[in-house]
Amino acid sequence: MSATNSFHQAPNPLSRGFFQRDSRELAVRLLGKVIRHYHQGQWLSARIIETEAYLREEKGSHASLGLTQSRRALFMEAGTLYMYYARGGDSLNISAEGEGDGVLIKSGYPVVDDISGPDSLALMQQLNPASNGQPRPAARLCNGQTLLCRSLHLKVPIWNAQIPDPQQLIIDDDGYRPRQIIQTTRLGIPLGRDEHLPYRFVDSAYAPYCTRNPLGRTRQEGRDYHLLDEVPD
Repeated sequence: MSATNSFHQAPNPLSRGFFQRDSRELAVRLLGKVIRHYHQGQWLSARIIETEAYLREEKGSHASLGLTQSRRALFMEAGTLYMYYARGGDSLNISAEGEGDGVLIKSGYPVVDDISGPDSLALMQQLNPASNGQPRPAARLCNGQTLLCRSLHLKVPIWNAQIPDPQQLIIDDDGYRPRQIIQTTRLGIPLGRDEHLPYRFVDSAYAPYCTRNPLGRTRQEGRDYHLLDEVPD
């Protein structure tokens, strides 16, 4: 069966025009969308629950280091995939409007629906087992940028500087919308590289399952994070 014919319901992949916006707005609007990758006869799917926005002019971005062959995707048209190795694993980003700007897909949550059934989830767990070799709990399959790519079998050599392919890889709008979004500072930004910028966004409903819960016991609204109640459609 071909990838296209394997859909049990009509997918609604994002248009190229969707990505033609400021990276900070794109990072918010990507929350709730579903990444679907066709692998071994299954559509592996994860809902985007955490993103980080990057601007070329700020020191935390890869693009601020200049145009290279490996970073060329950030300087290509909006909607181009930028993948690189992070801590020994693959990491997925998408270029935005503005040369050098992009969004890091930081975490996801597995989706089981009419397109991606239980067998898809089982394959994701097979691709990304726990350290003891046992199946990793679904809630922890994609809570980090490298775990997300491992569970979806997204690889730098295959997808860097490519655009989503409706036969193999799409970002799907299944109608879900976050009710509230958390805005806070990004993770892993070295001191002196604009680490203070509040360009990390999390779907509050999935806060416990992202890379690091921004609603920890010692964190305070207004000081450590802000809540965005008006989520764009």
